[in-house]
Amino acid sequence: MNDAIQQIGERLRGLRDVLDIPVEDIAQLCDLDIDTYLKMEEGEGELSISNLQKISKQYGIALDVLLFGEEPHMSQYFLTRNGQGMSVERRKEYKYQSLASGFRGRTADPFMVTVEPKPDNHTLHANSHQGQEFNFVTEGRLELTIGKKTLVLNPGDSIYFDATQPHCMRALDNAPVKFLAIIF
Repeated sequence: MNDAIQQIGERLRGLRDVLDIPVEDIAQLCDLDIDTYLKMEEGEGELSISNLQKISKQYGIALDVLLFGEEPHMSQYFLTRNGQGMSVERRKEYKYQSLASGFRGRTADPFMVTVEPKPDNHTLHANSHQGQEFNFVTEGRLELTIGKKTLVLNPGDSIYFDATQPHCMRALDNAPVKFLAIIF
């Protein structure tokens, strides 16, 4: 099991215990079933950014606290050098690098996302979350499905969409795809 995912699960469990919130209540507030939430606490469930955002909002903490265990400190600017963003691998095929993890009071969450290729018959799982999302492809080709519409994005292509719509993605051409994702 990935240590980073295990640590996120421990933070989830610790917050719930400290705040004395029954698992049923936090799961319902975050629109998750109890088993899904408990698997996240155990570090075994899928830790989607959208679910972690919902949970962090319910707990009234920054997303970074769940992801990295650190409260952001910078308020004027936060510089992230190439390849130095705080990383989290929520699943083997997805790698997220937070590009603003140290900036306090962010109104958006920028990530550099790398998606590894999967077989064409691999079942994709759609996510949805509050707000809007912007994706800009930097390397590879991305298949993005929003609702019932499937689009292909090439390097240099971008898309802005309503993130409450179910959406999922896959790397094309049996090669990784890298893109900037900003969640508002």
